[in-house]
Amino acid sequence: MENSEAFTVPAWVPEGAQRYLAHTETGRSIRDIARSAGCHASTILRQIRKVEMRRDDPLVDAALHSLAKSHFPTVDHQSGAFIAAPPNIDAHTAADTQFELEALRVLRRMCESGAVLAVAEDMDKAVVVRDSGEGGTTKTAVVDCEIAQALALKDWISCDNPGRISRYRISTSGRAALSHLIAEAENRARTQSEFGMAEAQTPFQPATARSDAARQPRVRYSTVESPLIALARRRDRDGKPFLDETLVSAGERLREDFELAQIGPQVTQNWDRFLTAGVGGDFVANGQIGQGPSGARDRVARALSDLGPGLSDVALRCCCYLEGLELAEKRMGWSARSGKIVLRIALQRLKRHYEEQAERDRMIG
Repeated sequence: MENSEAFTVPAWVPEGAQRYLAHTETGRSIRDIARSAGCHASTILRQIRKVEMRRDDPLVDAALHSLAKSHFPTVDHQSGAFIAAPPNIDAHTAADTQFELEALRVLRRMCESGAVLAVAEDMDKAVVVRDSGEGGTTKTAVVDCEIAQALALKDWISCDNPGRISRYRISTSGRAALSHLIAEAENRARTQSEFGMAEAQTPFQPATARSDAARQPRVRYSTVESPLIALARRRDRDGKPFLDETLVSAGERLREDFELAQIGPQVTQNWDRFLTAGVGGDFVANGQIGQGPSGARDRVARALSDLGPGLSDVALRCCCYLEGLELAEKRMGWSARSGKIVLRIALQRLKRHYEEQAERDRMIG
C-alpha cells in the first residue's frame, strides 16, 4: 500500500488543512509530508496541531469531515488497497470559482455593522442576520452550510462561543480576503468591459477614441456597510429613523437580486445603461451581458427601469455598488446633502414597485 500517493483537494482549502488531511486520512508521516513540501517536519507538526485544535469549531470540524469523505480514499483492510472516494459532482476549477463568488457575496454582508452568520445544528442552510436596532434583526443572506464551512476553515469567519446556534463574525483575515476578492472581480470586469468595447468598435473609429473608451472608470464596490444602514440609524426632526425598515428592505431586496445576477461565467453584469452620469460612454445594453440567473437579472432590470433616470442611478450606486452618498453626489453633479433625499424618494418608489409586482403575481396566481 502506497501512503504517499497524492490526492487533490479544491484550491480554496488552506495549506495547513491540506497537510492535516494528508496526515490523518492517508496515513502519511509528518516527515514524508515535510520532504514533499520542502520544509522542516516541525513546521508540518505545528500546522497539524493548529488544525486539530480548531476542530472544536463545528463548522471547521464539518468542513474537514466533508473533505475527508469526498476527496480522500478509504482503506480496504483485507487487501490493504485504497478505495477511491466518489468524485465530486463539479470539477475543482468550477468549485473554486463558485466558492469565490459566494464568499464575495457573504463577506460583503458580514462587513455590515451588527451582522453575524447564524448556524444551527443539523441545518443545511445558515443565515446572515443584522441587528436592526431596538431588539430587532433583519435577515440579509442565506448561505449553504458548505460555503459557511469553507469560510470557517479559511479563518475568514470566527465563533467565540459555539453552541446549538453558533454565531460567527467576520475576522480580520476575512476583511483582507474580501478586499482581495473585490479587486479580482474588478479586474475581471475591466477585462470583459475592454474586450466588449474592442469588439463593438468599427474599423473606422480612431485609435484615440478606442483607448479613451477603454479608460472609462468602473464603479467600485465598497467593503463598508450599505449607505442604507447608515441612513437608517439617523433620526429626523421627529426622532423617527430617516429610513424605516420597509424602505431598507426594498433596497436590500434590489441588492440581493443584483448579487444573484452576478453568479455565472462572467462575475459582473453591465448595468451602466441605468447610470445617467459619472460613467461615460455609449453602451450596447445587452452586448456583453453575463450568464447569471436570468430571473434575478430580469427583476433588477425591471426595478431600475421602473425607477427611471436619476432614481435608478442613485439606487444602483447606493444599494448595489454600495457607493457612499458623498461620492454618488459628486459623480452625479448634485449639491451636497441632496443625495439622501433623492435616495429616500428612490426607495419609496422601489417599495411601491415591489408591492405592485407582488399584487400582479397574486392576480396571475
